[in-house]
Amino acid sequence: MRKGSESHHRPTVVRNSCPKTPPLHPQYRLRELSTEDIPVLQTLFRETILHVNAQDYTREEVEDWASCGESAEHMKDLLARNDYVAALNERDEIIGFSSMNAEGYLHSLFVHKDYQRAGVGSLLLTAVEKKALEYGVAEITSEVSLTARPFFAKRGYEMMKVQKRRANRLELTNFVMRKRLNN
Repeated sequence: MRKGSESHHRPTVVRNSCPKTPPLHPQYRLRELSTEDIPVLQTLFRETILHVNAQDYTREEVEDWASCGESAEHMKDLLARNDYVAALNERDEIIGFSSMNAEGYLHSLFVHKDYQRAGVGSLLLTAVEKKALEYGVAEITSEVSLTARPFFAKRGYEMMKVQKRRANRLELTNFVMRKRLNN
């Protein structure tokens, strides 16, 4: 090859054709929930179960489970018995919620299907664990779905038992998990 005859290649730019996903560590905001939030909570609860939990449960199971959030009175009762916190995105939309009671029972943790694996669940879990510490409980317990079990296990929760729990008509598999707190 003669000097100067080398061809210079420009790198090829490949455009990412994947759909846009939320950034991994956006600045989410937390706030307490109230009865005015119930319609949004009901929708988020239903949509999360139907879209996210459908990977681990049958269509019939997720539809039955999702129907548990249809009663506004039931949701109002849950809000009265638990401390609920919501995660909000930059547009102040509720993108997830969780709850803790004074006995250290974590009743719920749901994250909008479009915000999965974006830090929302971890933010909410940290908030309710802090609430448990304020209550002075020695351990947190929760009944965790097949879908959520790996998330909780990574954050120090241990499985106590596998169980079947009735949603409305059907019994679904879930796990009783706990985390001991360092007070």
